[in-house]
Amino acid sequence: MRKDTLVAGCFFAVGLAVLGGYALSQSATPAMAQAVDGPGPNLVIEVAGEANGEVVIDLLPDLAPKHVAQITALAEAGNYDGVVFHRVIDGFMAQTGDVEFGKKAGDTSRAGMGGSDFPDIPAEFSKETFDRGVVGMARSQSPDSANSQFFIMFAPGPFLDEQYTVVGRVISGMDVVDKIKRGAGGNGEVVDPDQMATVTVVK
Repeated sequence: MRKDTLVAGCFFAVGLAVLGGYALSQSATPAMAQAVDGPGPNLVIEVAGEANGEVVIDLLPDLAPKHVAQITALAEAGNYDGVVFHRVIDGFMAQTGDVEFGKKAGDTSRAGMGGSDFPDIPAEFSKETFDRGVVGMARSQSPDSANSQFFIMFAPGPFLDEQYTVVGRVISGMDVVDKIKRGAGGNGEVVDPDQMATVTVVK
């Protein structure tokens, strides 16, 4: 996995261009319709740092069964505990989930380059749009390279639709997501980032 796992190459450039004329023109915390809690499972994240509190994500196995199974397995094994939000771009998204290089207790200088001991997952693209609060899987240039990293949208990003796998929606705690420490520069790398202190699964 590369440092630019979310939107590699031209997608990242196009994304920032679109943000300039779309997402960043929205308010910092645009309104979001209350997402409905589906059959789950739910991913419960305790965020610590500048942001503190609980974020609950309703995972969507009907859209992305292989991705949801992998996220669930990693969470149940405790692999996401202590992983930082290594890339956070205001008006766009907060990215986390690098269980290999993203542990707060270690050296996070390579956060964003790693994955997990599990194999990469084939793409499970859907018609679901990347609205505020939607959770997607990060990947490198190959559509089939998602592994453990995921991102939460601060604002709508329709330019990601059918390019990245949607795995869930935030059903509570977007106020916490909105407070996650932002990164600096175009790539959004964060100095002294916030972390997912604990991540659990509720079925």
